[in-house]
Amino acid sequence: MRIHSWVLVICAMAAGALKAADRPNILWLSAEDISSHLGCYGDARAITPHLDRLATEGVRYTHAFTTAGVCAPCRSGIITGMYQTTLGTHHMRCKAVLPEHIRPFPMYLREAGYFCTNNSKTDYQFRHPKETWDMSGRKGHWRGRKKGQPFFAVFNFTGCHESGIASEAKYKTVTANLKPSQRQDASKLTLPPYYPDTPIVREDWKRNYELITAMDAWAGDLIGQLKEDGLYENTIIFFWSDHGVGLPRAKRWLYDSGTRVPLIVRQPGGKAAVSYRLVSSIDFGPTVLELAGLEIPKHMQGRSFIGGAPRKFVFGARDRMDERYDIIRSVRGPRFRYIRNYEPLKTYYQYMNTPEKGATMREIRRVAEAGKLPAAAKLFMASTKPTEELYDLETDPHEIHNLIGERKHADKLNELRAAHSDWVKRTGDLGLLPEAEIEIREKAAGSRYNILKGKTKLNAQLGNAAAMASSGVYALPSMLQAMRHPDAAVRYWGATGVGNIGPQAANAKQPMITALKDKSPSVRIAAARALAKLGEAKLALPVLETELQSEHQWGRLAAAIVLDEMDAQAKPSIPALKNALKNQPNKYIVRVVNRALNELQGTNNVVP
Repeated sequence: MRIHSWVLVICAMAAGALKAADRPNILWLSAEDISSHLGCYGDARAITPHLDRLATEGVRYTHAFTTAGVCAPCRSGIITGMYQTTLGTHHMRCKAVLPEHIRPFPMYLREAGYFCTNNSKTDYQFRHPKETWDMSGRKGHWRGRKKGQPFFAVFNFTGCHESGIASEAKYKTVTANLKPSQRQDASKLTLPPYYPDTPIVREDWKRNYELITAMDAWAGDLIGQLKEDGLYENTIIFFWSDHGVGLPRAKRWLYDSGTRVPLIVRQPGGKAAVSYRLVSSIDFGPTVLELAGLEIPKHMQGRSFIGGAPRKFVFGARDRMDERYDIIRSVRGPRFRYIRNYEPLKTYYQYMNTPEKGATMREIRRVAEAGKLPAAAKLFMASTKPTEELYDLETDPHEIHNLIGERKHADKLNELRAAHSDWVKRTGDLGLLPEAEIEIREKAAGSRYNILKGKTKLNAQLGNAAAMASSGVYALPSMLQAMRHPDAAVRYWGATGVGNIGPQAANAKQPMITALKDKSPSVRIAAARALAKLGEAKLALPVLETELQSEHQWGRLAAAIVLDEMDAQAKPSIPALKNALKNQPNKYIVRVVNRALNELQGTNNVVP
């Protein structure tokens, strides 16, 4: 990878050694919900001339990954340079509070004299300080700066969001200016093997390509504005996506389809180059700071990918996606990916309101019902998931063949498994705490970040308990021991592990009955779930019904999810579920409760 001398000079100088006027301009072109379906990435069907041209003057990164397969958790990490699981911004549409020393990185640029604009998406899962941006909104533009002032400008294209595929009206609006030559022939596109090959699925795949072409024109227009203003030769341009394509088994998932993204960085006077180094989305901000000649704050977990030691691994996390929980962690190296499913008893495709509205998800359900899914697609309709997954991306780019259990990959599995365990404990993975517990503890800690800060021993105990909870019947003694732990989060995993083991944990019945009176709502709900798995629904239902009326909204959601997963066992709770809808402010609880009622009553009421 080529780095130009003037950039090296900037990177080598201390923050105080540069005047504002000497710093480079930096432009971010951000797209939503796209994978690397660009011509410059070797996609023969892509029509992306402007970005392809940009790549001829810059570095195209082949191994750039986001920390989540969905926008808001990922964007919280991008703007802070920190993992969403460390900050407590990992649950979709949560509202975290940051400690004072953790600030959005544009604030450092502004203090160095930069004019910082954002047009126009924030979506950070926390209320950002007003000092983050000089301008934020649809009018945000570098043209609002003072003469000679360097700028950092962010522009975000929303047209290729999953809603652009799902909504015919939005798709037509976004692609209205495409020429006939820029349209795609759906029959000639290559579908991933985990989708059924039907005209409906092909139509969605075609829309994805055409939305990307519309995005490319948008990017070309902004690059043209730079040139009109005489700024092109003094501006570093980044192009990236916030996660993978907005379709099932991509968006919201930690596979390459959901987290591997295009990243192009063009420096003035640059030539085409390709970098194979691993890049995480939390590295974007630190890289900008280094290019601007500023020090990277020590608390940031991201690092500059322009210089310095390359990463050995990148990490990803999936937590609550809208109304459903599914704790999954990922470690990706240059060739292999390891995935840990902390809730393996949950199906891959849990019913979630937003993706279920999409044509491709509906088609997957329809073809599955008809028994005609291709083999790769059947894998993701299984009722449970493996506890661990391991894939060789060189021979299996779609991550279909799970290598767990193959002896020749035992060393690689152990390496990635250890890297995952170390990351969970080292970064203070708040995703291993039940959300209701996070909300309770945040008040005392002052921020979610502080809940596990400095608690090395608890971090290790929590990580071990969570891992053991999905390790099978041999781990039952560990689960019963966890039930005696003074911390409720560890007890939660003890009860969850008993529930995961099910009927084989019959001797754990009395500890679960005792836990129904635990001080923590999360432990009570997990114990009730375990008792239902042990055939004691009569003991579980009254507790779950009480939790549906709890003051803790995320406890209410957890209780609703357990009742929904109990199927026919939950029929006596139909009146309590109906009552839970009254004056319910949390839309996710409404969705789960309505879904449960529809299934229990055989109805098909619209879920908002």
